[in-house]
Amino acid sequence: MKAHFELNEVTRKLPQHLHKFVVKQPYDEYTAQNQAVWRYVMRMNVDYLGKVAHESYIDGLQKTGISVNTIPRMAGMNRILKEIGWAAVSVDGFIPPNAFMEFQAYNVLVIASDMRTIDHIKYTPAPDIIHEAAGHAPIIANPEYAEYLRRFGEIGAKAISSSRDYEMYEAIRLLSILKENPNSSQKEIQEAQERVEWLQNNMGALSEMAQIRNLHWWTVEYGLIGTVENPKIYGAGLLSSIGESKWCMQDAVKKLPYTLEASNVSFDITKPQPQLFVTPDFAHLSLVLEQYANTMGIRKGGLSGINKLIDSKNLGTIELSTGIQVSGVFTNVITDENNKPIYIQTTGGTALSNRDKELIGHGTNYHAEGFGSPIGKLRGINIPIENMSPRDLEAYGIYEGKTVSLEFEGGVKVEGEVITGTRDLRGRILLISFKNCTVTHFDTVLFHPDWGIYDMAVGVNVVSAYAGPADVNSFEDLGKVSETKTHKINYSSSDRELYDLYNQVRQMREDNAVSENKIIAIFNLVEEKFNEDWLLALELYEIAIAQNYEIQNSIKEYLNRLKTNEEFSSLIQDGLSLLFNEQVV
Repeated sequence: MKAHFELNEVTRKLPQHLHKFVVKQPYDEYTAQNQAVWRYVMRMNVDYLGKVAHESYIDGLQKTGISVNTIPRMAGMNRILKEIGWAAVSVDGFIPPNAFMEFQAYNVLVIASDMRTIDHIKYTPAPDIIHEAAGHAPIIANPEYAEYLRRFGEIGAKAISSSRDYEMYEAIRLLSILKENPNSSQKEIQEAQERVEWLQNNMGALSEMAQIRNLHWWTVEYGLIGTVENPKIYGAGLLSSIGESKWCMQDAVKKLPYTLEASNVSFDITKPQPQLFVTPDFAHLSLVLEQYANTMGIRKGGLSGINKLIDSKNLGTIELSTGIQVSGVFTNVITDENNKPIYIQTTGGTALSNRDKELIGHGTNYHAEGFGSPIGKLRGINIPIENMSPRDLEAYGIYEGKTVSLEFEGGVKVEGEVITGTRDLRGRILLISFKNCTVTHFDTVLFHPDWGIYDMAVGVNVVSAYAGPADVNSFEDLGKVSETKTHKINYSSSDRELYDLYNQVRQMREDNAVSENKIIAIFNLVEEKFNEDWLLALELYEIAIAQNYEIQNSIKEYLNRLKTNEEFSSLIQDGLSLLFNEQVV
């Protein structure tokens, strides 16, 4: 099936199930005011961040094709990003955390295609193209950080979520959309805010996904680097917020050394952060990530890993010591008196794999009703089935055509006629199939002969447990696209008239076709009809002082009057200071 977005040597590697999250960048929908907001934020950022950001930032803007003056086009970014082995795709706001991580594992930045409004020029709770393109992209030009980001995605995509995590994702997505939309009612925003706050207070124990999202937040989004006394910024949330990039450097924001403990520190996406974590260098980020991965089900397996999958109520995989992988929705585990897992069960479509490739004949159509299998060693036999040679199997009566009774140490009994066995390429037995088979755990019947063929996975231990399937091709509809869509803003005729004025100013600047009469005419309309718009006046003032037009004095007086409004005061002053510094230089 042909992709609905441009493919290159990086995005061509994306698995099919991620394609559904990619949308066309709505470039023609960006207003001239959106372009002016981008230019204002980027000019402020480059001026300020050149002093406080990690040294990779300014250089990275050029390496990743980010222009200060114009919102970037995804196609243009990709032509440059491929030189460092990365790509970018456009998405609609927040996407599910596992999908976000998986894109990252394939060296693909997901860039929310919306652009923040002028009302949220300092900070927006919604992901937007300033945050993604101007925040994330520049730092990945640093090879060490880029590898951390890829590795984080690889590990994070396997993190097991709780059933509450998806509720939180949807709640935050809705709140961010409502806050960014000027047409939202205060009642809608308040209800969404209360829902997020309630979930934050009722999440229960942090899941793997919650913890790894914390690590992502305190590094990739809000990370500082260097020393606690003299940190630099590298986190995208700070690099893209002209408000928080200054706020975070104040003493009021506590600076802590970055350690594994950050995985237990949750965050509130709607508020400035009360503390930030400082890593000494990018190598330390990778060290902490590996420390956390060592606590995850993907590396520990066992009962805790199985229980995480059961609690998640989502698709996951366990791998047994033989290498056989069981992918499905896990619903039950039976343990022995030592709390060791002795039988696992899934419900609904299940697939069996080895080395991330589905075993022939063992997909979700065949195991449509679920799957169950004992785990462990046979009672009274020292050698586990997985280590038995063909001669051993024959000695214990485990061969084709033989009716056998296998009793496991935990009390699970499998009785039936052996049909066949499935082995891996090295000859290790992965699966034994039976007909006329009964499986019991003491008085409980786990499988009845009337249910058909019984396939028993072979393995002594659960060595790994993680989110998602072993083979991504086993399940047709992986990942869920949110039904809550980013709102398209309804512009009034007055809005459109204002944006036309922004466009005229932009064209004058880009075409170097400036006239004082045109500047005066536009400024008169601003004073008459749009007398709270500070950004267009600032752009007019920039041109007027560059050309030494007399109208500059009137525009300056207008801006000074607007500065009495606390909402605009610092934005106007910062813009004027930048223009003054440029004139001095």
